[in-house]
Amino acid sequence: MSFEHPVTSNMSVGALKRLVKTGEGTYLEFKRLISSPEKIARELVAFANTRGGTMLIGVDDDKKLIGIDSYYEQEFLLDKAVNYCCIPPLPIIVETVPYKEKEIMVVHVKEAEIKPHYVEQDGKRYVYIREKDKSVQASKEVERVLINSTSTSGIRFEYGPNEQKLFRYLQEYQRISVREFSNLVNISPRRSSRILVSLVSAGVLRLFNHEKKEYFTLTSEIV
Repeated sequence: MSFEHPVTSNMSVGALKRLVKTGEGTYLEFKRLISSPEKIARELVAFANTRGGTMLIGVDDDKKLIGIDSYYEQEFLLDKAVNYCCIPPLPIIVETVPYKEKEIMVVHVKEAEIKPHYVEQDGKRYVYIREKDKSVQASKEVERVLINSTSTSGIRFEYGPNEQKLFRYLQEYQRISVREFSNLVNISPRRSSRILVSLVSAGVLRLFNHEKKEYFTLTSEIV
């Protein structure tokens, strides 16, 4: 197992309630219970691929503390999620907070040192990241940025005609998509993606999501 048998938390019920009151967000997720190892793996991997976070199992979406009835069933499903659905297996820390003859499971996920972690489902692997209070599937561009973020070889890029056109465009229009860059310099979307990702990894560009579409902007721009 990637986690030891859960131990009783030092967190008081009062502290737990204050944490719940802050609501779900980038670093906090509520689950009434674990219904599927695959689904819970997506949430945990998203935390690991972003900045880490905490999942509270036994808490409803409306912030109501429910508690869990079958602790061992939840532990079994959580073990399956982190050891068999997460690639590589995801290390977590689990605590339990007693609540009205039941328990709340507190699952801590650290930001992964080596990214990305994947979720394996139906023979395929998927990358998830955390966006506000949601865990979403990462695009190929985001996946490459995650891989480059832990690369030890260093990121290099060529400052050629394509990059010059790109920077001039961004100075005027502030943001650009893979498709727009592809059309701008008349190269394939795949090559455009590689160039933009290398510039993000080098710290020259920033990748962000707006209305479910991904754009790139100069790092000096405030989005």
